[in-house]
Order: sequence, then structure tokens, then C-alpha cells
Amino acid sequence: MRQRICVLGLGYIGLPTAAVLATHGFEVIGVDVNPNVVNIINNGDIHIEEPGLRTLVQAAIKSGNLRAKPEPEEADVFIIAVPTPLRDRRADLSYVESATKSIAPHLEKGNLAILESTVPPKTTGKLVAPILEQSGLKAGKDFYLAHCPERVLPGNILKELIENDRVIGGVTPESARKAQEETSGVRPSFFGCLPLINVFR
Repeated sequence: MRQRICVLGLGYIGLPTAAVLATHGFEVIGVDVNPNVVNIINNGDIHIEEPGLRTLVQAAIKSGNLRAKPEPEEADVFIIAVPTPLRDRRADLSYVESATKSIAPHLEKGNLAILESTVPPKTTGKLVAPILEQSGLKAGKDFYLAHCPERVLPGNILKELIENDRVIGGVTPESARKAQEETSGVRPSFFGCLPLINVFR
């Protein structure tokens, strides 16, 4: 049975990630709170400019493996890739908080949640984990939780998704290992080696 992956945030990180996963055979639910973005993507078009992305999204939609929706659904893996804009020299984590809250009702035992947004230290343990634990499940025990920040430059995103190394941190050693396994196993053909596993809480 193939895995179902829910990607929250269909911007410069989330949409390429969702499209590549879908074109590699995984069932992907792409989530964005903007209904115009959802409609554009479901019509096989894109709302951002990135070389090669339109062709990739069209293939993903045509395959039936990618669907854009305004709200998340049950999945095996949740990837949070929402923006964290700077406001008064501080990262605005409101989008991360909102996305995390939307996941909590759908979280099940054994699920993996990965935060890929660029965030300050301890955001995963201090903000994301407590919200997800409102589901009644315990991070690192009932579900896996990790931070795997994406580092790509607009204009070269698809190439860097393939070639860039990844760094993973987990709320427990098991979460870090699970994220490593899923990142290298679910996305083996376009994510490179994973040089560091760190544990934080």
C-alpha cells in the first residue's frame, strides 16, 4: 500500500515538493488556505514562477497522484512547508502555528510530521509538539516529529531539491531516525545524503 503524504503550504518549497513526490508515484494532498491557489493547481497550472515547475505540476495532476485542497486530510506523513516571513526582525510563526493546528485532528498513531519551514531554534519542540499533542498522542512516542529545513534558491529549486544534502533533527532519536528513513526512502531519487541527525526538545 503506497504512502499518503500531506504537504501544507504550496509555495516555493511546498509545491515543488508535492509535485515531485506525486510524479514519483506517491499519493499527495497539497494544502493551501488560498482557494485561488488550490483551483490553479488542480487545473494543472502554477501561481509562482519556477523553471520546469509547470510541466512537473501538469504531470502530477494528470497522473491523479496530486490533488490540491484547502484543508489537510488523514495521511501517513505530514510536511509543513509554510512561510515564516520576518516582521520586526522576528520570524512570524503564525503560519506554522495555523498549519500545525490543522494537522492535529487528523494525526494518528505512527504518523510522521516534518517541519520544513525555516524557523528559530526550538520551534519544533516548543511550538509544534505541544499543538500536535493536543490530539492526545505523545510526540516521539505515539507519533514521530522532526525538523528538516529546506535550503533552496528560487530559480534553481528543482535542481537543488535533487542535489542538496539534508539535515534532520528529531524530538527523540527515534523521530530523527524515522524522518531519515522516510526522507531517504520516500524521496530517494531527489534528496541527497543526510549528514546529521540531531535530537532536541
